[in-house]
Amino acid sequence: MSWDWISTLQELKQKMQPAALVTLIKATGSTPRDLGAKILVTDKDFFGTIGGGQLEELVIEKAREILRTSQAPERVPFPLCLTANQCCGGFVEVFIETINSGPQLIIFGAGHVAQAIAKTLEATPFQLHMVDPRKDWLEKAPASVIRHNNLGHEFIDLHPSWSPEKTYVVVMTYDHDLDLDLIEKLTAKQTKYLGLIGSHTKWQRFQKRLTDKGLSSDSLRRVRCPIGLSIGGKTPQEVAISFAAEVIQIQNMALNKSAASAKPLRLAQQEDTLLKDLL
Repeated sequence: MSWDWISTLQELKQKMQPAALVTLIKATGSTPRDLGAKILVTDKDFFGTIGGGQLEELVIEKAREILRTSQAPERVPFPLCLTANQCCGGFVEVFIETINSGPQLIIFGAGHVAQAIAKTLEATPFQLHMVDPRKDWLEKAPASVIRHNNLGHEFIDLHPSWSPEKTYVVVMTYDHDLDLDLIEKLTAKQTKYLGLIGSHTKWQRFQKRLTDKGLSSDSLRRVRCPIGLSIGGKTPQEVAISFAAEVIQIQNMALNKSAASAKPLRLAQQEDTLLKDLL
């Protein structure tokens, strides 16, 4: 019975677990597996096989490097004799692409505004998660949204760690007391963005209650309320547009900053290579 890699991929998405999908795209001579063989690699585990042995060890190592550094998809050749020390004498090439390695948006709540946000952010780099105990509301979400049918507290407990630089969170449940409890719990976690739907008045009241619970002003300063850019409008779609613009802006600014900081390093590496060639 063949390995169901699609089901494994879905499980990893549900767990918000970044992974690298490796596919055998070229095989000549004697090789351990045929074209199309796949392996899913996480930072600590792997699923499936492309033949085992030293080749598989090298592929897993390369996949984790790409996953760790958020590199673009890459084709990687492996002459079995030269690189993998395998005497079968064949040649393989694999294609490595990252899964779940982009920004994640967790929406607590599945009401009208949450649905509008999910539709607005479709076809963007964001992987969308919607958390709500109401199945009938979750079913309204776009097909691309990963749905979590549980209370927000349960979701947070089931996902004790996530990438601080790639996780965006917005709270907009059907209950203000639940919103308050979630914000209290979420301020203890590191996120790229933490938002709460509501007015300035709602946030002022929340801040007083949270301060009385012992939360520091530094923790509360991380919360954005109201959410979104100041473009006006109160309908679910207008709020969704302003929120989507805000998180896309934050994400793109982070990407541009990362690219700018990496540029001098790449130039230094190029100069180092040029000097070696000259010597």
